[in-house]
Amino acid sequence: MRSGTPLFPEAASTIAPRVDALYLFLVGLTAFMTILIAALVVIFMIKYKRRDPNSIGARIHGGMALEIIWSIIPLFIVLGIFVWATGIFFDIARPPAETMNIYATGKQWMWKFQHLDGQREINELHVPVGRKVKMIMTSEDVIHDLYVPAFRVKADVIPGRYSHIWFEATKAGEYHLFCAEYCGTQHSGMIGKVVVMEPDDFQAWLSGGVQEGSLASAGSKLFQDLACNTCHRPDAQGRGPVLQNLFGKTVTLASGENVVVDEAYIRESILTPSQKVTAGFQPTMPTFQGLVSEEGILQLIEYVKSLKTDMPVSAVRPNTGGPAPNENTPAQAPPTRN
Repeated sequence: MRSGTPLFPEAASTIAPRVDALYLFLVGLTAFMTILIAALVVIFMIKYKRRDPNSIGARIHGGMALEIIWSIIPLFIVLGIFVWATGIFFDIARPPAETMNIYATGKQWMWKFQHLDGQREINELHVPVGRKVKMIMTSEDVIHDLYVPAFRVKADVIPGRYSHIWFEATKAGEYHLFCAEYCGTQHSGMIGKVVVMEPDDFQAWLSGGVQEGSLASAGSKLFQDLACNTCHRPDAQGRGPVLQNLFGKTVTLASGENVVVDEAYIRESILTPSQKVTAGFQPTMPTFQGLVSEEGILQLIEYVKSLKTDMPVSAVRPNTGGPAPNENTPAQAPPTRN
């Protein structure tokens, strides 16, 4: 909507005008059909009013052309709305290839945000204007919903799972952020703001805070502290899979199922490793449920993502004498299923 339009928030993202256009079309179509039907009811009521108490209505024979017209026109209108809305939905649901990733964690009753370089925020999120931002979200307790009206984006934040939304802010400023899912007695107070800054100002803010190290570096330390490197060795001789270059690839489980190694898979591997065991390995990995916080899990996920190399690895399974899958090798990496 245009800035200052009563009852509507400002449109401050690339997707917002498209969402508004669809919404206004639906409102206009609804208003048009409502007025048309109401007008026809009044017209027919007057035109076909019984003027003689003894009169009998004439027999009406159907018209095929009329039947086809009032069936085909609504069909094409509905199909047009479906195609239009589906295009917007897919664009919102599918983040671009290159994005600035930020982790968001919902907790009664606050929002915690963590940038990849280590900056942390509570109930306040700083992002640059003109940059595609992907939010990777989970909850520590109940279902929440991250909603930024000015960006026209919202998504449920579910405990034990990761959900995603993305946006590209087009205007610098401060915008409201809400939880749009009832989450307890203080749900109405679970609010915050998104601060959109010019790129130079954002970089100055990013470098001006307390430096805690990147998520990946924190994950590397946690990986060592948990002794994950004793099983997940880069030489493929450990009891667990090689994690180098693993993120984003498809792996085969002992059950024969193929799964993609994404954030949710790594999280599940850390907390419930016996649920999905990689083919060629035994379910020997212990659970880290209760030992690793939600923030620690995010750190380990980013560490796994950072383990990349161009050097091919000869195997990702224990030395069993059989052929090894085509994977890649190298430094150390965090816990995924054994």
